[in-house]
Amino acid sequence: MEEQRETLLDSLRRFGVSIPNGAASFAELLSTEALVSICAQCLNLLDGSSSFALSLPESTEERFKVCTDISAFIKSMGFVGDLSFYEFLHPSEEDTYVLIRFLVERLSESFAVGKAADNTQSNKENLSHTKFDQKLRLKAKVSESSHTDPEDVDDRSIEKADNENGSPANLVRHEKQDQTKDELEILKNGNDSVEEAGEALELASGNLINPFAHQYSKMMRCNMEEVQHEGNGLDEVLKDRAELEHLENELELLKAATEIALAVDHPCDLYIETLKGDIVAKEKSLTELELQGRAVRTTLEEKRRRLEESIYRSNRDVYEKFQRLKAVERERGSILSETQKWEEEYSSLSAQQKQQSSRKSRRSYIEQIKEITKNSRKQDVDIEKIIGDTRELQLESNSIQERLHRTYTIADETVLREAKKDQVGRQAYRLLTSIHETFEQVCDKIMVTDRVAREIAEHEKKIAEMASPSLDIDKLKSDLEAIIKENESLEQGLHGDFDN
Repeated sequence: MEEQRETLLDSLRRFGVSIPNGAASFAELLSTEALVSICAQCLNLLDGSSSFALSLPESTEERFKVCTDISAFIKSMGFVGDLSFYEFLHPSEEDTYVLIRFLVERLSESFAVGKAADNTQSNKENLSHTKFDQKLRLKAKVSESSHTDPEDVDDRSIEKADNENGSPANLVRHEKQDQTKDELEILKNGNDSVEEAGEALELASGNLINPFAHQYSKMMRCNMEEVQHEGNGLDEVLKDRAELEHLENELELLKAATEIALAVDHPCDLYIETLKGDIVAKEKSLTELELQGRAVRTTLEEKRRRLEESIYRSNRDVYEKFQRLKAVERERGSILSETQKWEEEYSSLSAQQKQQSSRKSRRSYIEQIKEITKNSRKQDVDIEKIIGDTRELQLESNSIQERLHRTYTIADETVLREAKKDQVGRQAYRLLTSIHETFEQVCDKIMVTDRVAREIAEHEKKIAEMASPSLDIDKLKSDLEAIIKENESLEQGLHGDFDN
């Protein structure tokens, strides 16, 4: 999977798409700015009339608008799957991989880049037009050869004798033969093999059983082999010439850069403006050439379609085979895409299986679950025991409080009767009442102290768990100091009450 993603990055670079921030891996592209930049460059290459911005604006509303426009344009190109502004603002690794693979496939199918580069050389354009026309003429001649009669063959043998005698028609025949060789060379340069041409000739001729037709087919094969050999040499010459032109262009650029670097009279800004003007002019010329290329391409495709219809109309069997071949190619493409999808799924499942094998076994998990269950049951028993002890303590505490309340009531009645008799009894009654109130206050403060201690423990636990760098440490320290001071004041108050 990683190799496929690196291949996608290499394909983008070959098509002229600049990778943001010089990302060397696919994981570095999982950002909104990088994804929008790559998609905008690809769409601008695919459609010359589009002008998507390569960077996102600052405002959130404009960001949503740019992402929505790009997603709508990609959906109009035939993208299958969910695609909206959300996939750009929150990109995931899988969605980004599928989207970039779709754009690379569209770039590979489009001839915009190659067509713009080829149209800059008019001689190559004329040569391609000539190749196409001559190839069609040669196909027409091959189809016409299927209707030849034996009498025509005899006439050709007579014409061959005339050629040997050097008649005026001989020159015309030689010119036609040279033209036929040139057409065969064009056919060869169109990547038609010798065997396929021979089979096409035999098929078009209706499997002639005439010995002369068989000999003529062998002669055509020999001529095509010679033409193919000559064409290979011509390809090498053209390749060397193209390389030489490329080196000359590099030399001119180096000379211009040297002059700019050594120039003192003119500032660098002047050269920059000049280069910008040249770039704008080149872009305009490339746009015009692209439009012209599209028009020529449309015309040639229409012409090719009409010629194919006229050729196939004369031979229905060939037309049906051609249609079946197209259907087989479409089915083959769908099978290949499905196979690639299954291979990707297989690789992902294999990786998951390797990860699973490196983990613990199922038996170890079962043992852990048993141990956890055993500990849980033991804890349940302990909890039930603690709850029972707590209930007993609560009952005991309630009984003690009731007994104390009854004792205080009896003592209060007894002392109150004595207080009515003399002064000492009244003083004892006051002391009893004061002691009772003091002990009630002590109990309340003990409860408050216990609650505060629990809160302190909880706060200290929370402070220990908080490790986020965004927290204000100074504020936490000040709060902690305030809590400590309050605890100290409460403790001092309790000690004072006990002393009293």
